[in-house]
Amino acid sequence: MIIFGTKGYLYQLAILTLVCGRCGNPAAHTLRKRVTKFTLFFVPLFPFSTKYATQCTFCGMEQQVSKEQAEQLQLQGAGGPGGQAYGQPQQQPGQQPYQH
Repeated sequence: MIIFGTKGYLYQLAILTLVCGRCGNPAAHTLRKRVTKFTLFFVPLFPFSTKYATQCTFCGMEQQVSKEQAEQLQLQGAGGPGGQAYGQPQQQPGQQPYQH
């Protein structure tokens, strides 16, 4: 008896401030990556599907984006004006980092 199937993994890549196409509000959008992997005996072996999407935190609308668009949005959020990488502390200009 061979047991096989799939398992999905969801990664949150960034949180961006964008204008929503549905509600029109400038709100936070999460950029997510969903990877589906083939499993054999409950061991994930290889990915066979990768999808990217943004979701508005105000109205909940989810929009599929291409890999290239996701990479561009991630770069925009990490280094663009007013943007910062997700999970990174923000430092004010001229401020020294805290040392113990």
